[in-house]
Amino acid sequence: MRFKILTGVVASSLLFTQCTKNYEKINTDPNQQSPSTFDAEYFLASSQNEYKGAISGYESGFIFESGWAQVLAAPSTGYLSNMDKYLESSNTNDYASRAWNDCYRSAGYAYAIIQKHKDDATKTNLVSCATIMKVMSMQYITDLYGDVPYSEALQGFDGTSLGTIFPKYDGQQAIYTAMLGELDAALTALNTSNAGPKADILYGGDVAKWKKFGYSLMLRMAMRLTKVDAATAKTYAEKAFTGGVFASNADNAFVKSENASGHGSENPRVMTLDGDIEFIRWGKNFINYLKQTNDPRLPIISEVVDVNAAVDIKVAPTTSDVNPSHQYGAPNGKTTSTTSPYYIGNDPDYPGAVGSGTTVAEILGKYSRPRTALYYDLNGPVFFLSYAEVSFLLAEAKFRGFSVGATTAEAYYQQGIAAALGTYSTFNASTGTISAGTISSFASAQALTAGKELELINTQYWLAAGSFLNFSEAWSNWRRSGFPVLTAVTYPAQFSTVIPRRHIYPVTEASNNAEAYSQGVTGLSDGDKWSSRIWWDKP
Repeated sequence: MRFKILTGVVASSLLFTQCTKNYEKINTDPNQQSPSTFDAEYFLASSQNEYKGAISGYESGFIFESGWAQVLAAPSTGYLSNMDKYLESSNTNDYASRAWNDCYRSAGYAYAIIQKHKDDATKTNLVSCATIMKVMSMQYITDLYGDVPYSEALQGFDGTSLGTIFPKYDGQQAIYTAMLGELDAALTALNTSNAGPKADILYGGDVAKWKKFGYSLMLRMAMRLTKVDAATAKTYAEKAFTGGVFASNADNAFVKSENASGHGSENPRVMTLDGDIEFIRWGKNFINYLKQTNDPRLPIISEVVDVNAAVDIKVAPTTSDVNPSHQYGAPNGKTTSTTSPYYIGNDPDYPGAVGSGTTVAEILGKYSRPRTALYYDLNGPVFFLSYAEVSFLLAEAKFRGFSVGATTAEAYYQQGIAAALGTYSTFNASTGTISAGTISSFASAQALTAGKELELINTQYWLAAGSFLNFSEAWSNWRRSGFPVLTAVTYPAQFSTVIPRRHIYPVTEASNNAEAYSQGVTGLSDGDKWSSRIWWDKP
């Protein structure tokens, strides 16, 4: 763990130099600020940016969860096989540790704010917002890995004291209990009458929006617990609703990327890399569901392009076919090698090749990819949490009998569908806008069929999170709910014979924090494996 390692280095250097006269004076850079004088306001934006990076691109969501949730497919035998076939590549261990490192950095920036200003009454809103960021970052880590350092994490050298060099692994149940308590206290302390944080790339210091965001996060966390602690799930879901969750798409939590300043969106960056772009396709189950329900978002998010544009993002598509009947999702677990028993052309639903059918682009030429004009903007948004997702969580909470208002489960369900259809304009106002009439007509026609309520609600959650490119959330809610029903792919030499249920711990943990790591492994259903279930992930 990065924070632990840095702490160890500082601790070692201090022990080594205890006897050196005037060591601190000699080794203090007069041009650098000390912990007592730095302006922690700017750490909030750093925390947000680290979290943005953690949930996008190759850090986690794209390289793993996009395929595990079968939102995307990639008929490749390269490193995209991590997500498509559950195969190790030369960089799998590196990829598996990136979200860990990024989110601990995100939480660390937030923790520094909290430690700096926790006793300053004029900074209560800043501290509360930092606490929300810390909790969200730590939820992401524990949801990916299971038991992780929490109570002793982030306590690096702060200029006055040393933290724990070897932080213990806390049980996920204890982590959730602590996170919900911290979040509740922070939201109670938020005061809309006082100034918000200054360096805030999420809401520009709007405290009212932060409050809705925090309670929406609380709702998401509460619903994670429906299978393991229904009473706590109910308590915090109701508390979140009473506190005030997202009420429209105007409340959506996303960071708009700024490619010119070096903060571009990693999702379009990885989707357009040479050698990757021709393989990346929407998944078969994903597209089939949209086609079967005549969903109006299908021509908004999906396209079939000509061969030249399929292999090079610099080539504008001569044709961008968005006709719903022409959209086909690719099956996971296949390859473009014509000699392989897993050759995609042998799939019973193969739509056929284009041209000679000999190149990758020609073999996959009729499969649908994320629409260029909607998703391939390096200045595009990265979504943290959406009104659509909140609406579906409220629909399920209502169905389970939680006190979350007079609105019916079906009304919340329809509200979520409408919200999802109205969100694509955030990616591109021209390409992504669906008319209000179309949205209203489609959403109001969707009924919650008796006996299929949970399946319908959570399948729509999967569609929304997946099409917002929040792949990890689509996968996490699938693990929790079991919907939609997905079947694992079969391929030789897989690191998991089931759809992976977690990330393995970073390999450095076993050597650098061995005793704590060993304790953390005992909290998993089957050891430190991709197939092990974490605490809240129950059949």
